[in-house]
Amino acid sequence: MEKLDACIRNHDKEIEKMCNFHHQGFVDAITELLKVRTDAEKLKVQVTDTNRRFQDAGKEVIVQTEDIIRCRIQQRNITTVVEKLQLCLPVLEMYSKLKEQMSAKRYYSALKTMEQLENVFFPRVSQYRFCQLMIENLPKLREDIKEISMSDLKDFLESIRKHSDKIGETAMKQAQQQKIFNVALQKQNNVKFGKNVYINDRIPEERNEVELKRGFEEEDENEEEVLTVQDLVDFSPVYRCLHIYSVLGDEETFENYYRKQRKKQARLVLQPQSNMHETVDGYRRYFTQIVGFFVVEDHILHVTQGLVTRAYTDELWNMALSKIIAVLRAHSSYCTDPDLVLELKNLIVIFADTLQGYGFPVNRLFDLLFEIRDQYNETLLKKWAGVFRDIFEEDNYSPIPIVNEEEYKVVISKFPFQDPDLEKQSFPKKFPMSQSVPHIYIQVKEFIYASLKFSESLHRSSTEIDDMLRKSTNLLLTRTLSSCLLNLIRKPHIGLTELVQIIINTTHLEQACKYLEDFITNITNISQETVHTTRLYGLSTFKDARHAAEGEIYTKLNQKIDEFVQLADYDWTMSEPDGRASGYLMDLINFLRSIFQVFTHLPGKVAQTACMSACQHLSTSLMQMLLDSELKQISMGAVQQFNLDVIQCELFASSEPVPGLQGDTLQLAFIDLRQLLDLFMVWDWSTYLADYGQPASKYLRVNPNTALTLLEKMKDTSKKNNIFAQFRKNDRDKQKLIETVVKQLRSLVNGMSQHT
Repeated sequence: MEKLDACIRNHDKEIEKMCNFHHQGFVDAITELLKVRTDAEKLKVQVTDTNRRFQDAGKEVIVQTEDIIRCRIQQRNITTVVEKLQLCLPVLEMYSKLKEQMSAKRYYSALKTMEQLENVFFPRVSQYRFCQLMIENLPKLREDIKEISMSDLKDFLESIRKHSDKIGETAMKQAQQQKIFNVALQKQNNVKFGKNVYINDRIPEERNEVELKRGFEEEDENEEEVLTVQDLVDFSPVYRCLHIYSVLGDEETFENYYRKQRKKQARLVLQPQSNMHETVDGYRRYFTQIVGFFVVEDHILHVTQGLVTRAYTDELWNMALSKIIAVLRAHSSYCTDPDLVLELKNLIVIFADTLQGYGFPVNRLFDLLFEIRDQYNETLLKKWAGVFRDIFEEDNYSPIPIVNEEEYKVVISKFPFQDPDLEKQSFPKKFPMSQSVPHIYIQVKEFIYASLKFSESLHRSSTEIDDMLRKSTNLLLTRTLSSCLLNLIRKPHIGLTELVQIIINTTHLEQACKYLEDFITNITNISQETVHTTRLYGLSTFKDARHAAEGEIYTKLNQKIDEFVQLADYDWTMSEPDGRASGYLMDLINFLRSIFQVFTHLPGKVAQTACMSACQHLSTSLMQMLLDSELKQISMGAVQQFNLDVIQCELFASSEPVPGLQGDTLQLAFIDLRQLLDLFMVWDWSTYLADYGQPASKYLRVNPNTALTLLEKMKDTSKKNNIFAQFRKNDRDKQKLIETVVKQLRSLVNGMSQHT
């Protein structure tokens, strides 16, 4: 504290020294200030006055200066506004352009404008509210564009659905015209290079091509240029929609929708009408719609990238092809008209050729055509069955008469008949066959032509076509014609004369089969010497028909004999014969003579067999008449009368009614009757009983049972006719003899039964 006090005292001393040192100067300053105060007051007054006067003078300047400042601010604001407007005007112009594009339905350009607005223009003016409104409006515009473009696509899909048939018709027409052109060009090349081309003015292929070409020319009278799919359909909606969805990044959605809708349309197109099989127009409409559908898809495939792919079209085609084949297989089965089946085949060929030109595989369609070919052949066979029936109904079954050379040439031109003997004969003369033979031959050729119509344009070799023609012709001969012949032969109204003529006709038709083979060879240019060439089965066909006719001749001849035999009116109790043969038998023999005269035109064995069969049947019928269970008694006079009838039968048999029978062949048919009657006429029972069973027996063919039956009937007659037989020794002895023979025969019959 002492030190502190000492320090304070030192500082006070220094302060006092300082004040003392400056005190005079301070006093001088105060004195100076007092002197200046007066001058300062004067200066203040002057300054105040000057300021007042200066303020009064600067008021106008201030006003003008404020005006200048205000103008400068306005100018700066205007410059700023101009700069901002220059920045916004492009945005507004682009947005206005967007609105115009939307109004003009230029949606793809509108989307591109939206992209520019979003990427270039909006970032520059994003701070403005109108920009935000525009930004918020763009998604709605995009959705509107998607909806509008989708609506256009739907309209497009509906339009091509309606125009598919026209598109398909045009495509098929162009494909057919191209095919005709190629065929004509190929023929020209063949002629140019000297190839041997068979030309027949009746070959259906050339005729059909001319008809098709004429039809196309008539349809194209008012068309000066070839229409394409682009001419018929406006594809711009698809392009626009595809571009729009591509820009929107939703291309997959568009592709899926397009493919889904087209698959639905494909199913609708592939669904046939229920009555499609009734007319060719139904099939044509069905094919044109399908062709139109796939022509559009092929166009879309080639002009767009990714909308449809080759894998997609192949899948769609395979699905459609399976449905098409199923539909055609089902509906074609209802077709009974061969002309309709042929038109269907032509449509399928054009349909397949058209789609094959667009790259679609069509082998399964040609396989289907082979199935339809079998059906076509079936319809042809049914049609020709009716034709053959009509020919047989109209035939008079008598040889064709000709009175001059012209008629002879007409028949020869229709049927390949060669007979030098007939040519040498003078007019009038007759062909051995009836009118049905040349008509049948012509119709078989017409059938071959009709079958050939289906074989054309199937992309098959001549060998295959030749094989198909021969097989179908074989079916016609072995099934249709054979069946018609058999039905004809079995008809009740067909008599023996008609049957004879039928046998003659089948013989000539069989001989004509080689000419039919030559006819097929000329059409197909396939030699008959080819290893795998199918032969015509005419030989077996007509041989079977002849055998049936021969059998029917034998049957009808026997029936006729039965009719005559039923007219027999024997008096089985007569005591003496009439001395001449029965009237029914003479009528029967005269009938047989006239019939066997007709048989001279038949092959020898047929006439001989018929004659032998008739004699055997007559012999059997006469034997059955004797042994009839309803016949209870027979007199010796009746047996003698019956013997006279059998003698006439033997005389007829020995007169050789049919040439070629050797010796007593026909007489052997009556040997059973002859030996039986001889036994009763001679009454040689001791010889019969003694020699029975011996190979050299005189009565070898007499059955003990038969003899016993007839003898018992004569025994009963003897009892009834000889009331007083017991009073006459001869009759009594005869009766005892009969009873003795009856007992021996019964014993013999019983022994045979036990042995058996």
